[in-house]
Amino acid sequence: MKTIVLTRQQIQEKVKELGQRISQDFNRENLIVVGVLNGAFIFTADLVRAIDLPLQVDFIRVASYGSGKSSSGTITLTKDIERPVQGEKILLVEDIVDTGLTIHRLKQHFLQHGAASVHICALIDKRERRELDEKIDYIGFEVAEGFLVGYGLDFAEQYRNLPDVYHLNNTTVPK
Repeated sequence: MKTIVLTRQQIQEKVKELGQRISQDFNRENLIVVGVLNGAFIFTADLVRAIDLPLQVDFIRVASYGSGKSSSGTITLTKDIERPVQGEKILLVEDIVDTGLTIHRLKQHFLQHGAASVHICALIDKRERRELDEKIDYIGFEVAEGFLVGYGLDFAEQYRNLPDVYHLNNTTVPK
């Protein structure tokens, strides 16, 4: 049995709403949107199309999960962005904020490299295992618990292509 947590329609409506809020908040300012690979690539693509601002897009990649269902606690930067951030406003786009460790590390990374500001946008805020309470400026959805897949979220690099977000349990997976 499949359990849909977020439908593609709910996601599309929320992405449009987030894009409008970000456009209003940054009021025609230049922005570098940085998607966190691999999970946020779909969300980032949809979000930048909903933002009406001059912007640049880049991606950063970190590893913390491997093929398991819980973070290893070790965060390794495996791909940095390719443009300088000195004096720039950064919008860091994450698929899901769980422990808060990854997003905290990335925010510090950009601030240490001279970014003027770092704002965080997460499709999903899931607080059940939160270890660091980093402020999330733009939250799509709050989900209480469970391991989620679809719309970029994966389990062992599978299920990213699903258009909806599902709860993954031990007995069933979305097809």
